[in-house]
Amino acid sequence: MQFSIKKNISEKDNVAVILNKTSNLPNGLLNQDETTYVKSALKNQKNTWIEVNQYARKVFLFQPDYKKEENQLNEAMRKAGASLGSLLNTQKIKTVALEESSLNRYLAEGLALGNYQYLRYFSKKNKKENTLNKVQWVGASKKLIDELNAVSSAVYLSRDLVNTPVWDLNATQLANSAVKAGKEFGFDVEVFDKKKIEALKMGGLLAVNKGSIDPPTFIIMEHKPKNAKNKKPIVLVGKGVVYDTGGLSLKPSTSMDEMKSDMGGSAAVIGTMSAAAKENLPLHIIGLVPATDNRPGGNAVTPGDVITISDGTTVEVMNTDAEGRLILADALHYAKKYSPEMVIDLATLTGAAVMAIGRYGIVAMGTAPDKAFSKLSKSGEEVYERIVRFPFWEEYDELLKSPIADLKNIGTREGGAITAGKFLANFTDYPYIHLDIAGPAFINATDGYLQKGGTGVGVRLLYNFLKNY
Repeated sequence: MQFSIKKNISEKDNVAVILNKTSNLPNGLLNQDETTYVKSALKNQKNTWIEVNQYARKVFLFQPDYKKEENQLNEAMRKAGASLGSLLNTQKIKTVALEESSLNRYLAEGLALGNYQYLRYFSKKNKKENTLNKVQWVGASKKLIDELNAVSSAVYLSRDLVNTPVWDLNATQLANSAVKAGKEFGFDVEVFDKKKIEALKMGGLLAVNKGSIDPPTFIIMEHKPKNAKNKKPIVLVGKGVVYDTGGLSLKPSTSMDEMKSDMGGSAAVIGTMSAAAKENLPLHIIGLVPATDNRPGGNAVTPGDVITISDGTTVEVMNTDAEGRLILADALHYAKKYSPEMVIDLATLTGAAVMAIGRYGIVAMGTAPDKAFSKLSKSGEEVYERIVRFPFWEEYDELLKSPIADLKNIGTREGGAITAGKFLANFTDYPYIHLDIAGPAFINATDGYLQKGGTGVGVRLLYNFLKNY
């Protein structure tokens, strides 16, 4: 779907109208009988689109609940956008114009994100494609249109990556996807192969990869404009476990069928790099993705093995299903070479995060200043990818002590999301934020503009955070 600017709405344009607080109807849009019908409908219909068929075109009207808090109102408009898109597609409508409104940016965002489809494996996908492909927007600026197109395209990319099965997206193919995105959106990409990874002694990544017949990759992405405001880069790190069986600590089958989504963190980083580069944000940003699948084959790492991370830290592997933190450890250590201003990682890391807050938010923790967390939380509220900050007390470190190595890779059942973050912090020496996106990265039923499957969570959050950095 593409957005464009429209100067005036004609009598043949399908049009969507967001009514103001007093429900005043735009002049000349409806005749007297239509106006009477709409006013009556507004009294009985809440949170739904009112449709007027004028034969030459259709008019859709929506009355928001202006009593909601600002961010909740904006989110309601995104969902209204998704429901409008569904209505238009059901009626095989291809284009719609948006009458001028300050809430259109959220309505348009919901239209775009809700119109996403993943049709790659349907034999007759042309028969399933949504008809809506063009939205014209009265009163929009070119800057706003360009940004919406860029960010929604980046979210689409992230969702596509998450939704693609491992047969078509192993570690090498994920790296190839990053290279392709770099060419399309305008950022640099370098990919380390297994030989280079071995030379760097990335023991966490190599250990997780031992059960696979496919080699690992390590992806480095960079956006460095000439007008970058930061002297030290901001580094984004994404967990790239393209499929997670749990390794020898094998998951039950009912917990494995969604595990193509275990690279949701890497998809978010690739998507964020794409949006930031396309919009040419004036920041030096680096993205790092360690990638492999986690399988129980070959010489798979076993519970009780001791591995060595690239910084020399030894880790007793108590559970091979706690593999994401092992590959992230190497990436977080590698980030030190950039002397970064801040590092943010995203990972579908723990079931504990899901149990704590469900799919309605992102668990966050780390060592970065409170100001950074506050800005990230503000961005989370604005895009409705909300942040819940967990404590990072030193007592949790005690739970990761091993009798035979420097660390063990899991703690106790209690505080599992926090001990995972504390494990990762051992490999940092810079301001650090850990985001556990296990809950919202993949959903089992469509919810408004979030389609069933990969949600692309993290892309809009980090783009907003970086834009306002």
